[in-house]
Amino acid sequence: MINGYIALTKPRIISLLLITALGGLFLASGGFPDPITTVVVLVGGTLAAGGANAINHFLDRDIDVKMSRTSQRPLVSGQVSPIPALIFGILLNVVAFAILWQMANLISASLALIATLFYVFVYTIGLKRTTPQNIVIGGAAGSIPPMVGWAAVTGNILDPSPFLLFAIIFFWTPPHFWALSLILKDDYEEAGIPMLPVVAGVQSTKKQIFAYTWILLVLMVATVLLAPGLGLIFGITSISLTFIFIGYTLRLLKQDGIGLAKATYLFSLAYLALLFVAVMIEGTLK
Repeated sequence: MINGYIALTKPRIISLLLITALGGLFLASGGFPDPITTVVVLVGGTLAAGGANAINHFLDRDIDVKMSRTSQRPLVSGQVSPIPALIFGILLNVVAFAILWQMANLISASLALIATLFYVFVYTIGLKRTTPQNIVIGGAAGSIPPMVGWAAVTGNILDPSPFLLFAIIFFWTPPHFWALSLILKDDYEEAGIPMLPVVAGVQSTKKQIFAYTWILLVLMVATVLLAPGLGLIFGITSISLTFIFIGYTLRLLKQDGIGLAKATYLFSLAYLALLFVAVMIEGTLK
């Protein structure tokens, strides 16, 4: 039972979100952030993201049963019943909002709640089953954590830095998720989900993945130029990593089939984590 509720929160996904939130914390602090604020953001962020994921399980249980990747999720396997899962997700977000509001500030709490509402209502309910651009627009929800970290420290988002960190994750999400969707194309097709490879085909998806990595390169240069506090360390790291990412997507594009999709997907995970480690390092030297 307990393991089922933990699985509802998708812990592996949350860990990457927390790394990006730490990037916002470090950069806003201009050094090591206050330990209490850090714990508040990490706990509040974990609860908010976990709650959003639990609600997602509730809403997607009808298609999860059709996909091999999701066929053992708690609601499908019967470990957790639907209504308790929904209540659990809502309660986690209520607690997350209260913690962030009382121990950080209202802006950070509101941003965390906006992320959940966007993920649930815009992505899961509004876009996922209707358009192949679902992950492009829906990716905004997962791009908010560094803004939460920034706002928890500063009490505002009146600076280009949090928006640039948001943009990095926003434009990283499509090539990351489409690489995964190439692997899971048959699953999505079986479930009737119009992911890009299902609607546009494998080759078109690979072209889109490749194009987005070039957008990321432009964005990295813009971030170095426009974000106070992000300079040489982030610049060298981000541009080098993005060229490697471009290399992965170019090989994926040129090779027949999807043999390199998994390697591209796995690198995309390391790419985002390393980018935000560079942000943290640069933040301590600000």
